[in-house]
Amino acid sequence: MLILIILIIKFWQLILSQMFILNNRSILYVNCLILDVIIQVCLTFNDYLYGCVSIERAITVHKGINFNKSKSKRIAKWISLCIFILIMLTHVYDPIHRHLIDDIDIDEQRIWCVVQYSSSIHIYNSFITLFHFLLPLLINIISTIYIIISISRSRLTIQPRLTFKEHLQLQLKQYKSHLIALCTLVFLALPHLIISFISGCMKSPYHSWLFLSSYLFAFLPSMITFIIFVLPSKMYKKEFNTVLDQTIRRLRTTYRR
Repeated sequence: MLILIILIIKFWQLILSQMFILNNRSILYVNCLILDVIIQVCLTFNDYLYGCVSIERAITVHKGINFNKSKSKRIAKWISLCIFILIMLTHVYDPIHRHLIDDIDIDEQRIWCVVQYSSSIHIYNSFITLFHFLLPLLINIISTIYIIISISRSRLTIQPRLTFKEHLQLQLKQYKSHLIALCTLVFLALPHLIISFISGCMKSPYHSWLFLSSYLFAFLPSMITFIIFVLPSKMYKKEFNTVLDQTIRRLRTTYRR
């Protein structure tokens, strides 16, 4: 929700500034420094939260009945806060290298927000971008593989009539929704990652669609959580239907009164 709100603010700020309705240089400068950085931090934080959920699933499988839910909630709050602060610190360089420039076109005279990195900062930026993309992805992959193998081994002890390979195939089928969600997240994140490594300005107006599409693609994982996590999963979908039925009953009861 926060990502969506900031994206809407950025969109309208851009529209109003290009229509010359918003031309206060101080406001534009603050937006230039803050908005893009907050969006980037929130998108990265969103990816890490998916990774944290995968780790918690793996711990739940590992500990079984000894898993302490209340303790897990307390730890999750602190870990989430620490991750957010660390992500902020890794992006603290970005606002320093942002500034406003005036368009040289006399007819338009627009003000643009520009980012200019030195060669060393550019290398660091590429490293951080790749790091924040690969680490949550690896966490998700390793956690999902661990869950599937761990459950297959435990089921082999309970049901020895089936081989480990057969148990593995059953678990792969059961956790198919998690694998689909993981592949979907990677597919949606790739265009934005590729564009982030392409330096330089647009040479033609036709290129704007390419840059805009890749930019908006980065917001899809945080906006379609329901589609990629809930709908493909039988358990989550069943839980959603249960909550939906309960909500409808409450509303009907309220209106009858």
